[in-house]
Amino acid sequence: MTHIRVRIGALGLALMAGLAAPPALAAENPAAAPTVEEQRLDRAAPQEILTRSGFDTVAPEFARALDRTRSYAQAERLVERLGSRLWQRAVDRAQGRGPAGGDLSRDDDRPLYWARLGMTREVRQWQPEFGLSEARRAKLLAALERTSRGQDTIRYAHTKKIKRILVTGFDPFTLDRDVRISNPSGATALALDGTVIDTADGPARVETAVFPVRWQDFAEGTVERTLRPHLPHVDLFTTVSQGRVGRFDVERTNGAWRGGFPDNENASRTETVPVTDPASQPQWTTTTLPYKDIVAASTGRFPVYDNTSVTEIPAGGTEPVVRPEGPTAGSTARAGGGGNYLSNEIAYRATLLRDRLGLAGSLPGGHVHTPVLEFGAGNTDPASGTVTDAQFVRNRLDIIAQVRSILTVAADAAGDASGDTTADVTD
Repeated sequence: MTHIRVRIGALGLALMAGLAAPPALAAENPAAAPTVEEQRLDRAAPQEILTRSGFDTVAPEFARALDRTRSYAQAERLVERLGSRLWQRAVDRAQGRGPAGGDLSRDDDRPLYWARLGMTREVRQWQPEFGLSEARRAKLLAALERTSRGQDTIRYAHTKKIKRILVTGFDPFTLDRDVRISNPSGATALALDGTVIDTADGPARVETAVFPVRWQDFAEGTVERTLRPHLPHVDLFTTVSQGRVGRFDVERTNGAWRGGFPDNENASRTETVPVTDPASQPQWTTTTLPYKDIVAASTGRFPVYDNTSVTEIPAGGTEPVVRPEGPTAGSTARAGGGGNYLSNEIAYRATLLRDRLGLAGSLPGGHVHTPVLEFGAGNTDPASGTVTDAQFVRNRLDIIAQVRSILTVAADAAGDASGDTTADVTD
C-alpha cells in the first residue's frame, strides 16, 4: 500500500485526508483490531445476556461519553469513573440493590464480563481528534481493567473491631467450548463484595476483586499489584476459581508451572510461572487455610475435600509423576493440587507473596476450587440451549452460599488458632 500512496502525489493525499482519514486510520491501526475475547461479544448468547440484564447500554453510552472528551486527561478520568461504576453496578445488581434491568438472575456474573469487553473494544477502536499514542491507549485499557474488576476499591473500616477477609474470583473461560459459560467464583466475588460475615469472634468484612483468564496479565503482575497493599492488613484471604464437577477442593499445594492450556485470548504458555526474583522462587507453596476445619464442617450440599495431590518431576528424574500425598523433596513442579492453569497460578502467586512478605506463620490464606457450574439437564448443548435455566441458577446460588460458609468456618478457625480476633493495623 505504501508505494501506491507515494504515486498519488500531494493532491491525492490531500483528497484522501479530507475524505475518510479516521476510518482509514482505524482500519490500519493494529490497536483498533478487536481482541479474541472482544470478537466473541457479537455472538447471540453474549448479546442476549447483556439485553436481559440491562447491561446492553453500557458500551454505547461509554462510547458516546468518550467521543465528548477533548483531552487525554478527560478521557483518563472518564475511563476510571465509568470502569468503577460498572463494577459497582454489577455488585449492586448481584446484591439486590437497584433495578434488575431484565429477567436474568441477579446472581449472574456474565453481564459484567461482556459489558467490560464492550467497553475495552470501544477504547481499542477509538480515534480521538486530539490523537492517542499506543502507550496512552494501553494505559486507558489498563485503568479500565483495574477499575471494572474491583481491584482498586478494596477498602476496610479503620477499626480494630472488624476482621478483614479478602477474596478473589475469575472471569468466565473456555468460551469457545460454550460461550454461555458463567464462573461461580466471579459470581461469588460480586455477591460478597463489601458484605459482613458473622463469625464466632465478631463481624468480618469481605472485600473482593476479579481477575482475567489471561496468561499475559498474570506475567505483568496484576495479582501482586492488587494483593500486595492488603495482605499485611487482612486476617484471611482466599483465591477462588471453578474446579471439578460436584465438589469443592481446598488445594493444599500450588506449583510453579504453567501447563499451556489456552486462555481467553487462545494464547498458550508452557513455562515456569514468571515472577520477580526468580532465583529465590520455590517450586511449591502451601496453603495456610485451616483446611481440616473446613473439610470437617457442614458448609453446604457439595462435599469439600482436602486435595493433596500434585504432579512433579522427582529430584534426579526426567518424567512427571503424580504424587497423591504431595511433592517430594527437591522435585520440580508440573501441576499443583489445582492443576497448572491460572487457578493454580493465582494460588501460587498469592501464597508466594504471603511468604515473601513474611506472613506465612500468621496469615491464613490459600485457594478454594468450587464445583463446575452446570446447566440443567436438557440444556447442555451450546448450539441449541438457552443462556440460563432454573437448575443453573440454583447451582450458582448454592455455590455462592457455600463459599460464604467456608469463609465463616475459616475465619472462626483462624481466630481460635491465633487467639487474636482484631485487626491491628489500618490501610
